[in-house]
Amino acid sequence: MSYPVPVVKPVRLTLPAIVLGLTVTGGIGIILSAATELAQRQLHPAALTWMVIFSMATLFGCTALILRFWLKVLSLNRESYELQNQNQARPPMQIPPPRQQFPPRLEPIPSVTEHTTRTFSPAYREGSDPGNR
Repeated sequence: MSYPVPVVKPVRLTLPAIVLGLTVTGGIGIILSAATELAQRQLHPAALTWMVIFSMATLFGCTALILRFWLKVLSLNRESYELQNQNQARPPMQIPPPRQQFPPRLEPIPSVTEHTTRTFSPAYREGSDPGNR
């Protein structure tokens, strides 16, 4: 009896790439429009510069993490796709016959405590007389 091999479809990254591009473009637009608004309100230029730097670093850091995730998914999908192609090229394996079972043992199994417990001699007490108790 052979089991069917699941079909692995290749991953398409066209739509996620477009979404990521729009996200980055929209994020940069939001950052620059907020910086322009804050500059019109006479915010100190050093504070404005640091806000833009940190927000751009955050945006690009999140983008890098998303790209890293996509590349891992793509490489795992590629490996499973290649394995599927290799498995299709090979003939299906035969299931080996069941192993021979031996008859049950008729002698009883000894208890675990027979090998693990010890018999201790009574403790020696100096000056105690067993008859005076």
